[in-house]
Amino acid sequence: MKQSFNTIINSSNLVLVDFFADWCGPCKTLAPILKDVKKELGDDIKIIKIDVDKNQMLSSKYQVRGVPTMILFKNGKQLWRQSGVIDKNGITSVVRSHL
Repeated sequence: MKQSFNTIINSSNLVLVDFFADWCGPCKTLAPILKDVKKELGDDIKIIKIDVDKNQMLSSKYQVRGVPTMILFKNGKQLWRQSGVIDKNGITSVVRSHL
């Protein structure tokens, strides 16, 4: 997973990474919001989900202490980070500000 993750976030396209856990209630709330964000932004963004319980090395590397945590990357650089649930408009406005 580590190598493909690095390849994905080093893309010149925006990549929104959702660090989540199956047992996390707010993560379940965020999932349909992210689907709506993807629908609205289409090819302008790639959204990937990382299960913190199955990818503890990645979670540790990016100091994910709570879930959900979203991190926006472009060319391997972290542009934005937020923990907790945000509505669709909040996420889309952040993404658009980095397009």
